[in-house]
Amino acid sequence: MMNIPYARQCIEEDDIQAVVEVLKSDYLTTGPKIVEFENIVAWYVGAKYAVAVSNGTAALHAACFAADIKEGDEVITSPITFAASANCVLYCGAKPVFADIDRKTYNIDPTDIRRKITPRTKAIIAVHFAGQPCDMDEIHKIAKEYHLVVIEDGAHALGSKYKEKQIGSLSDMTTFSFHPVKLITTGEGGMITTNDEKLYQKLILFRTHGITRDLSLLEKKEGAWYYEQQILGYNYRLTDIQCALGISQMKKIDGFISKRRKLVQKYNEAFSDCEDIVIPYQLAETESAWHLYVVQFPHHNRTRVFEKLREKGIGVNVHYIPVYKHPYYRAHGYKNVRCKCAEMIYENMISLPLYPALSNDEQERVILYLLDILKR
Repeated sequence: MMNIPYARQCIEEDDIQAVVEVLKSDYLTTGPKIVEFENIVAWYVGAKYAVAVSNGTAALHAACFAADIKEGDEVITSPITFAASANCVLYCGAKPVFADIDRKTYNIDPTDIRRKITPRTKAIIAVHFAGQPCDMDEIHKIAKEYHLVVIEDGAHALGSKYKEKQIGSLSDMTTFSFHPVKLITTGEGGMITTNDEKLYQKLILFRTHGITRDLSLLEKKEGAWYYEQQILGYNYRLTDIQCALGISQMKKIDGFISKRRKLVQKYNEAFSDCEDIVIPYQLAETESAWHLYVVQFPHHNRTRVFEKLREKGIGVNVHYIPVYKHPYYRAHGYKNVRCKCAEMIYENMISLPLYPALSNDEQERVILYLLDILKR
């Protein structure tokens, strides 16, 4: 176990008490806390609707379903992301297509999106890597030109802003993750936000087996007990227990992000004059929520730096292996895929510890150990 992990949840007594209160209530799942949590997240990001689901992957799957992604379609996304950003396309029988990333932001490059569009392209999944918002104006321009759906993978970006607007209110749909290392946590959990009522209704139906009791949607009305399965959906529900934790966490999100930004500022100040470290770049008119702090070591062996830091108890990590390099993808048609910038940056990148509970002393240790390793 690392003395200083790369990430850690921040659970306090009021979070625990919120969960205990639900455990003592009549509803453990599909109760009032779900709608309350959804409303809080929708309000926070400035969206009309929010749908809570069991995890961030379920959120992406639901968004692809609602976008009518199906066999024969192609969806363009980034290779520098967790595999779920592409797997969700496969779940719908469609084909993920990888566009290269921008060498500064590590986000999907709109210029390469244009190169990868074909008559089969149905959507773009724009991943806000590390919390840094993508160039959404250019992505929306492309989407409008080619009549594409835009899904934002905001797993790293709850609280991030693009031109003074919260991520979660800009595109057809935005997905979030509440895994323990994310900006807030519900243990496991996810959310999709949208301003489109039709998409909202499809998302609600999809997360509950395709079953509804909504009188306005039923084909028959046989009594108060009656319900109908209208599509083949999934059991992607989130529990009241988890939503109670999420509600408590949302009350602290601005404080969490403020602490992350202070930690980032300290890292930047410590490394800005070091030629051996490339610090993160922030796109103009954006505010990152700083889920990750990713640096590059273009003049050093990344593996050596990684292992030396681990030996010191510093829980560094690497985000991410290009998705198409995984054995499953190589065995299913992606063996010859190449994204030059993504592969170059992957070879040099490391994520340093970053979370609200990281103390000043712990961060100082990370900084000093890293600078010392680079000198040797």
